[in-house]
Amino acid sequence: MGKLYLVPTPIGNLEDMTLRAIRILKEADLILAEDTRTSGKLLQHFEIATQMQSHHMHNEHRTVAVLVKRMEAGETIALISDAGTPAISDPGFLLTRACVENNIEVDCLPGATAFVPALVNSGLPNDKFVFEGFLPVKKGRQTRLKLLAEETRTMVFYESPHKLIKSLGSFVEYFGADRPVSVSREITKLYEETIRGTAEEVLKHYTEKPPKGEIVIVVGGRSK
Repeated sequence: MGKLYLVPTPIGNLEDMTLRAIRILKEADLILAEDTRTSGKLLQHFEIATQMQSHHMHNEHRTVAVLVKRMEAGETIALISDAGTPAISDPGFLLTRACVENNIEVDCLPGATAFVPALVNSGLPNDKFVFEGFLPVKKGRQTRLKLLAEETRTMVFYESPHKLIKSLGSFVEYFGADRPVSVSREITKLYEETIRGTAEEVLKHYTEKPPKGEIVIVVGGRSK
């Protein structure tokens, strides 16, 4: 019986790649990559010559059964995403579930992920928090925001640069202008920054200075 490894990759700084991750990727029979072009640069940097295959949200439903059979036949497969830990707002859940259902061992390596440093850097309570990933774009967005308005734990969201203003505006509308917010951008990269303030203040900042790069929003929970 083979095995599935979920291998985190750096979210920016290549020095965050662990020695174990490099070894696993070199020893695996196959690497599943969200984007082989992006991952190809990473593998080349670390001199990893293992065969790669695309595994992303548009094909994972079709490929899971075949990959399970390969692991049942004894192959070791490593799954990586473009950046961070697989299955955290990235492909990986379907294959992991299929392995669990078929008694194939799954090993998720610890490593880079964007929301943990953003949460810690925020200065907001992190003893209890809820990770929301990306908010619904259209259907269900309003309903979700109304529910989250009553959430007392710190909330963590992923967002793209061109939708940040919309999301911050929604937080002002549904959570209140004074709700504490922290936005971390380009974590581990050259232009990394964290902007903290009220929802209204942070919205004003990014309205005047349009953001670029990968973004994590941390929002304080409703006061009890």
